[in-house]
Amino acid sequence: MTHDRTLRVALAGGGAFGAKHAAALRRIDGVEVTAVVSSSLESAQKFAAEQGVGRGVASLDDVLAMDDVDAVILATPTPMHAEQTLACLDAGKHVQVEIPLASSLADAEACLAAQQRTGLVAMVGHTRRFNPSHQWVRRQIRAGDYRIQQMDVQTYFFRRTNLNALGQPRSWTDHLLWHHAAHTVDLFAYQTGSPIVQANAIQGPVHPELGIAMDMSIQLRAENGALCTLSLSFNNDGPLGTFFRYIGDTGTYLARYDDLVTGKDEPIDVSGVDVSMDGIELQDREFVAAIREGREPNASIAQVLPCYRTLAALEDQLNAASGA
Repeated sequence: MTHDRTLRVALAGGGAFGAKHAAALRRIDGVEVTAVVSSSLESAQKFAAEQGVGRGVASLDDVLAMDDVDAVILATPTPMHAEQTLACLDAGKHVQVEIPLASSLADAEACLAAQQRTGLVAMVGHTRRFNPSHQWVRRQIRAGDYRIQQMDVQTYFFRRTNLNALGQPRSWTDHLLWHHAAHTVDLFAYQTGSPIVQANAIQGPVHPELGIAMDMSIQLRAENGALCTLSLSFNNDGPLGTFFRYIGDTGTYLARYDDLVTGKDEPIDVSGVDVSMDGIELQDREFVAAIREGREPNASIAQVLPCYRTLAALEDQLNAASGA
């Protein structure tokens, strides 16, 4: 498409992440949110009014039938991601889907096949690739000034009941492996520039009501020898979110979302790394730029598929250990 025409985007998902995308898209020139889908027509209309974007519509099918939609951003519940990604591509719409792309390898591979068949831009919301903190570390690596020895990552939440980021009941169950571990598994391979050749996982007891493990430990080794140690928990009563410690040959860095400090807690200014300090906005800017320039985006389905292969192997390992 040409640069001079407004890119018309539909947003599916009127929750916490939908609101982040709506705010990000408002800051990108030449982009208009033309339609919003949520769990009901009423909530879609309410979200559209609150965000000052587009119009609320009843279903994704309605959006995919619209001529004034070029692309769709999916910030919907995890179980819908793969099916909705396929629907968008089949309808001729570019698509960006929030992490995870799918909750099985077969579904992830089906999405890749659809992208290759249609040639459309299809991108996954692996936000850590875009956070200025992680970009800063990546620049050091690419310049040859830094080599990761180990990444030590903690992904912690307090989620003993099934609530979303806004404290509202979820219609689905979140997952440590297919959702939260996906961020780190992808980032580790991306930052080291080396494929994951060894992966181990163990998990704690399965929650009697939620049916998922609430604690998990993952070890990864890249082909170049770098290690990753990832601890995940839904039981952590304390600071929430994900904290990345990069241990390298010339320094140690701690990344917390868009912020970065040294191993001695000295702040590093990452404000000049990119045009924004908001990882979601930078992710959306890449999506828009890839569509305009007719190129593969960073975090394309093809680029992130190895991550989902690793997750599937870890799931097999966990199932074998539990006798499932």
